[in-house]
Amino acid sequence: MPSYIPYGAYWSTPFARWQGSLSHLNSIELAAHVAKNALAQRQITTDQIDYAAYGMTVIQPGCFYAAPWFNAMIGAEHLGGPILNQACATGPRLISAAMGEIALGSASTVLLASGDRTSNGAHVYYPAPSGPGGTGQAEDWVLGSFNYDPWAKGAMVQTAENVANRFGIGTEEQHEVVLHREAQYQDALADDRAFQKRYMDAAFEVPDARFKKTVKVLSGDEGVYPSNPEKLAALKPVVPGGTVTFAGQTHPADGAAGMIVVDSAERAADLVGGSNPVIEILGVAQAREEKGFMPAAPIKAAENVLRQTGFSITDIDVFKSHNPFAVNDIAFARAFDLDWRKMNNYGSSLIWGHPQGPTGLRAIIEMIEELEIRGGGIGLFQGCAAGDSAMALVLRVL
Repeated sequence: MPSYIPYGAYWSTPFARWQGSLSHLNSIELAAHVAKNALAQRQITTDQIDYAAYGMTVIQPGCFYAAPWFNAMIGAEHLGGPILNQACATGPRLISAAMGEIALGSASTVLLASGDRTSNGAHVYYPAPSGPGGTGQAEDWVLGSFNYDPWAKGAMVQTAENVANRFGIGTEEQHEVVLHREAQYQDALADDRAFQKRYMDAAFEVPDARFKKTVKVLSGDEGVYPSNPEKLAALKPVVPGGTVTFAGQTHPADGAAGMIVVDSAERAADLVGGSNPVIEILGVAQAREEKGFMPAAPIKAAENVLRQTGFSITDIDVFKSHNPFAVNDIAFARAFDLDWRKMNNYGSSLIWGHPQGPTGLRAIIEMIEELEIRGGGIGLFQGCAAGDSAMALVLRVL
């Protein structure tokens, strides 16, 4: 049975490059601050919500209590709910969890939220009294995760190189993707950011760490730097002898996003009005690739969700991806005989950055808005995640 997203009952902050304007904020508190304001703007009250789930991938002070703490901060002390983490696929995983609760009859109106801060990542020390001299083990939560998969025994950029080698993808084509994605992102900034203002505040007031006063105002994403062919051509691959440059991959970021999922089109209409588009979530699926081939995992996840929903790739009107590497989009397009230029209109994480947990939610929100602009249709989102895994989602806008 499908679940539904009330049109407009979703939101995202601007994404700020790490160590930028959001780096001083606890990501759970930021997500609650944003969600509380977003619900008030949409005249949705917390007593209308009977389930909530919170997604995060980077530990923060107080994160042991993340979901109930988040719920209490938005005025929903009656709600419990889980903390979910599937790395970069946390967004679609949240939606899958909502669909499951609805299918079980345990919930009718679900609040999903995610906030992550890659800035100032925790440095963790694990005591080991039995170690040599009692020395423990240390871990850099963010950078350590980027640089070493304990199963594949390598960095994430190496998984991109593995996929580039499998599909014969060179640096020049990756840079073509980067320039094209930057042009698509400019479409989202046209007419004074008309597209982004569909789901993002025109001027986002950044609070201080105590959430008492505004310290800065962001008019859109922070830290998106334009490229040009000459600048890209001068870049060297990150891995010696490889193909992926710093431009061919996304940048870590900070931010928050959220949405409401409900059990019927009627309930969606009650929340936001009956004259809006109907958004049906038709299916969510996951997959895992061969060890060390993370950017190829969305191919299998997409195959699974298409099989689940009964659609073929030619039925899809809008494609959106979480593309931490340009390699992702090229490999996906080749696997399905698509033109990668037709994917990711209005932008993608390759350009606007990657706070991890909220990334997929924002991409799905943008997919909904693109479908609304074109007059409806079917959209497919897909994105990879740590551990050579991926998730894919199909929805329809009527």
